[in-house]
Amino acid sequence: MSKHVVVLMGGLSSEREVSLRSGEACALALEGEGFRVTRVDVARDVAEKLAALRPDVALNALHGPMGEDGSIQGVLELLRIPYTHSGVLASALAMNKAMAKIVLKDAGVPVPQGRTVNRLEAARSHALNPPYVLKPIAEGSSYGVFIVPVGANAPPAELAADDWKYGESLLAETFIAGRELTCAVIGDRALDVIDIRAAEGGWYDYQAKYAKGGSIHILPAEIKGNIYQQIQQLALTAHKALGCRGVSRSDFRYDDRPDGTGELVMLEVNTQPGMTETSLVPELAAHVGMSFGELVRWMVEDASCDR
Repeated sequence: MSKHVVVLMGGLSSEREVSLRSGEACALALEGEGFRVTRVDVARDVAEKLAALRPDVALNALHGPMGEDGSIQGVLELLRIPYTHSGVLASALAMNKAMAKIVLKDAGVPVPQGRTVNRLEAARSHALNPPYVLKPIAEGSSYGVFIVPVGANAPPAELAADDWKYGESLLAETFIAGRELTCAVIGDRALDVIDIRAAEGGWYDYQAKYAKGGSIHILPAEIKGNIYQQIQQLALTAHKALGCRGVSRSDFRYDDRPDGTGELVMLEVNTQPGMTETSLVPELAAHVGMSFGELVRWMVEDASCDR
């Protein structure tokens, strides 16, 4: 009898729409691999739904708060349903960008200089000398992220808006110019490195991430061999330092401009990287000969509790 896999998708975060796309892509691929699949759009009654379904495995295709921060992982642990990706601690730690930076820095991973700041404080006056980046402590997909350029007279006005929904704590970091690079880890193996460029120029925002044709992916990244290998090693080091399991993806900035600093820093580790048709991890897996179906099958076979 084929294994019954519940695909957890949708959810309650700002990244709901992306998660629905990730989940549907994974569900279709799993069905193609012969699994019995149930799609669950996650709401606050998810524990009751899962208890009634009693699946063999949960493939977690959720993104953002509740799905990526240890919450759903805790529910799955209580129900003893084996699940994909990282466990409670690693998920919570990686999702909190400020705490993750402390662990990464201690492990020898270079990270940008910065500090945690209250949203309204950041709205009143510059948190750092421009250029700098402001981002929510626990969001993904570039929601609530601002790049404050040189010469900006004031912080972004949106920070003081009454309908702000990305949390009260922000991370202010020195802006690192140059390339946006990413590297995935599957199990204990670091894959290749992609150089990501927004198709319309500018930075890698939500539109560049998810719109078809929104970004240009150069794989393998055309950078010096020693830097390429360093990125792979740092991605693996970060994966292990945070206690990640299954699949993760680490994002970097590298300033190799002719007049640049040569600085290489890790921005964050994603424990629930996107699995849409434009996503980076499936592209990296395909580059080493792993089809999308093989990737999701590997994830299901890797699933466990006590992660």
